[in-house]
This record gives sequence, C-alpha cells and structure tokens, in this order.
Amino acid sequence: MTNQFTLAPAAMKTLFALEATFKDSGLEFELLELVKLRASQINGCAYCLHMHATDARAHGVDEFRIYLLNGWRESSLYSERERAALAWTEALTLVAETGAPDADYALIEQAFSEPERVNLTLTIGAINLWNRLQIGFRAAHPKGASYVAG
Repeated sequence: MTNQFTLAPAAMKTLFALEATFKDSGLEFELLELVKLRASQINGCAYCLHMHATDARAHGVDEFRIYLLNGWRESSLYSERERAALAWTEALTLVAETGAPDADYALIEQAFSEPERVNLTLTIGAINLWNRLQIGFRAAHPKGASYVAG
C-alpha cells in the first residue's frame, strides 16, 4: 500500500502533529534520533532506519554512534542519559517480553525530568507506531541517500 497517508488523513495529521511536538519537548535532537533508530533496529524497519540514519547524519551525528547503536551497552560513545533512554526504548519496544522493568524506569527517573520522561515515552510509542505502519504496509526505503532530511 502506498496511499496509507491519504486513506486516514485525520489520523495521519494527528500523528505528524505529535511528531512535531517532540522538537520542542526539551529532549535533545540526537537523543531522539538514537531512540528512533534503536526502536527501528529492534523492529526491523528498514524504512525508518534509512530515514533516521540519514536525518542524524545530516544533523552532524557522528556516524560511529549510528553504526554502534546496536551495541550501545558495550560502547563508550553514549552518555548515561542516552543509555537510560536506550534501555527504556528497548524495554517499551519489547514490552510484551520485558514488562517495562523497574530498573529501566529507575534509570530514566534519574536522568530525565517528569515532562521529559513523558515525552521520551511518547517518542518511543510514536516510533513503534511508525515502524508498524511502514513494515505492515511494506514501505520501501529510498535507494541510497535520496531521503531529504527534515
């Protein structure tokens, strides 16, 4: 399906509006991109991986932070705040398996204010929805770097 955006315009408009709020959420752009990339890795969403890797590179994110994201626990390239966000991303993306452990919540409780925790959790929920839309409707990522970062 290639017209899912026109078949549910009100819902899509709402989802895009939700995404737009993350820019003013107090969360760093790079952290948001890492979260979106990590959830997309877990879900296997090539479309979103392509889009967010391209967007991150266009905004100056070190490419090794993108390449090593799957191994973030073993890499020194990620701050404690990013580690907390990535652990929470994994916990919520795999919530049926993890049950969102208290230990992972404790990490974000230490690293993020209450409003930031809400916005982080909404970001994780939104990227998981985008992944399901793109995977479910078989969205193909562009070839090469043809995606234009927003």
